[in-house]
Amino acid sequence: MSENQISSREQDMERYFFRASAEDFKKIPTNPIAYWASEGILDSFDQDKLIGDIAQVKIGMGTGRNGIFVRDWWEVSRHLIDFSLTDVEQLESSKARYFPYNKGGDFRLWYGNQQQVLWFDSSGRNYMDTMSGHRENGGWSHYFRQGLTWSFISSSKFGVRFLPTGFAFDVAGSTLFLDERDIKYVLGFLSSVVCFEILALLNPTLNYQAGNLKSLPIKLGNEVRENVAENVEYNISCSRNDWDSYETSWDFTNFPLLHPNHRQSTLKTSYQKLRAYWREMTLKMQHLEQENNRIFIDVYGLQDELDETVDLNEVTLTCNPHYRYGGDKSEEELEALLLADTMRELVSYAVGCMFGRYSLDKPGLILASQGETLADYLAQVPQPSFAADDDNVIPLLDGDWFPDDITLRFRQFLRVAFGDAHYEDNLAFIEQALNVKGKRNYSLRDYFLGEFYADHVKRYKKRPIYWLFSSPKGTFSALVYLHRYRPDTVSVVLNYLRDFRKKLASRLDYLQQVAINPSASQSEKTKASKEADTIKKQLIELDDYERDTLYPLATEQVELNLDDGVKVNYLKLGAALKKIPGLEAKGED
Repeated sequence: MSENQISSREQDMERYFFRASAEDFKKIPTNPIAYWASEGILDSFDQDKLIGDIAQVKIGMGTGRNGIFVRDWWEVSRHLIDFSLTDVEQLESSKARYFPYNKGGDFRLWYGNQQQVLWFDSSGRNYMDTMSGHRENGGWSHYFRQGLTWSFISSSKFGVRFLPTGFAFDVAGSTLFLDERDIKYVLGFLSSVVCFEILALLNPTLNYQAGNLKSLPIKLGNEVRENVAENVEYNISCSRNDWDSYETSWDFTNFPLLHPNHRQSTLKTSYQKLRAYWREMTLKMQHLEQENNRIFIDVYGLQDELDETVDLNEVTLTCNPHYRYGGDKSEEELEALLLADTMRELVSYAVGCMFGRYSLDKPGLILASQGETLADYLAQVPQPSFAADDDNVIPLLDGDWFPDDITLRFRQFLRVAFGDAHYEDNLAFIEQALNVKGKRNYSLRDYFLGEFYADHVKRYKKRPIYWLFSSPKGTFSALVYLHRYRPDTVSVVLNYLRDFRKKLASRLDYLQQVAINPSASQSEKTKASKEADTIKKQLIELDDYERDTLYPLATEQVELNLDDGVKVNYLKLGAALKKIPGLEAKGED
C-alpha cells in the first residue's frame, strides 16, 4: 500500500473517532473521561463559578426507622402538624408533634411531592437518637429553610423543585440553599436541558448526588436573569396550583369544578371550561420551559448541539394527561382517562363532604383530627347546605336499603352542589365518564360497589382515611372515616348489619310468598325463587360475619391511635375490613 493510500485511509478513519485532550478532562470536577464534552461546556467549567461556590448543598437525614417516624400527612391529626417553621431554632417552641418532611418523590418539576410529615418533637428526636441507623448528615442547621430540592433517584430526568419554608428533609430529598436573589435563576438553570447535559458528564447514572450539583458550572451576572426568574416564578405558581387542586395536598381548599372561575350551568360545560384552563396552563408552561432552554443554550453557546424542545409528556402537571398517563395512547384515550379521573375525584370530594372532612360551605379541611365529632363540625359550619353524616357510618349496599346509603347521599350532594335544574344530565355525565370499560347499564352504584374503594386506596397510597367494613363476599359493606372513629364505631356498624339482615329476611319472606302464590305467573315465581336462593346464601354470610368477626370486635371496643399510622391501625380491625393487598408487607418505607 502506497503512502498516499495510507494517508487517505487515515483521513477516512478520522471521522469515526473523537479526539480530546487529557487537559480538557481536568477542567471537569472528578475528571471523568467525557470525551464528548463540547467546547462551550468545557469553557464553562474552566471560567465560571460552580453551584458549590454560591450555594450550600445539604444531604438530608436518615431516621433509622421511617416506619416509626414518618407518616403521610393525612394519617395523623391535622392539629398536631406545624407548617409554620422557618428556622430550626423555632423547633423547641413549637407545640406540634409532626413537621413537613421532604423525601424526594417522583419526577416532578417546579413544585410538589409534599405529602410526608416527621415525628420530630423532643420525644421523637430523643427516640430517633437511639436508632442505630439514624444519621443527621449535616443538614440540621438548614432544616425548615427555603431551598431547592430534587429526587435522589430518578426514573427519567433530573427534577428540581422549589421547597418552601417549613421542611426537614430526608437523604432522598437533599436540598440546595442559596440567596433569595439567586434562587429562581438557579432553579431555571437546574431545570434546563443544558443542566441535564452537563449532569450526564458528571454522572451518567440517574442517581443524582449532592456532589454532582456542587460541581455544576453556573453562569451568573448576565442580562437574562430577570427573564429566567420571571418564567420560573410563573412555573412554580402553576405547578403549585396544580398540586393543591388534589385532596392529597395539605393546602387543598375546594374541588376545582366548584370554583367560580370554572362553574357553568351544567357539569359537562363546567368540565369543558376547566379542561380548557388546564390545557392553556400546560401549553404556557411548555412554552416557558422551552424559552428557558433556549436562553441557557444561548448563554452556554450550545446552539449547534442542543434543542430547546420540551415534549408535552415532560410538562409535569397532574392535569396534563400526556404526563399523567404517558405511553402511546391516542388523544381520545388520554381525554377519556382525564375525564374519568376528574369524576372519581369529584366522587371522592363528595364522600369527604359526607363525613365532614370537607364542606361545600367552607374551604379546606373541617374534621381532620382524631376524635372529632359532628358537634365540632357544626361549630365550624353551623348551617350546612349539605349535612355531614351523624354517626360516621355510611352503608355501601346493592339497593336503597338505608336513607344514608352512599349512592343516595351522593345524589343529594350533586343536587346541592350543582343544582336541580340539570341534575339528570349531570348524573348521566358522571356515570358515562366513570364507565371506562363501556359496561351496559353501568350506574353510580356500580362504581361505588366496584372500583370506588380501590380508587381511594390508590389515591391515598395504601394509607386510606375511609375504611371499608365488608363481609367476605361483600353482601354487606359500610364506610367509616378514620379521624371520627371511636371505640364504639364497630358497634354502630354492627347495628347497621343487623338492620340490613332484618330487611333481607323480610324480603325473603315476600319472595317465598310470591313463589307459592297461585295468581303469580311462572316467570314471576321463577324469578322470585332465584332471588330467594341468593338471599338465603347472603343471610348465611351475614350470620357468619357477625358471629365470627364483627360481634367479637365490637365487644373489644378497640382503641386506635392515629400516631401509629394506618398500616398499624388498619390491621387492628382485622378481617372486619376489606383487605388491602400489600398493606401487611413487612419492611419500612
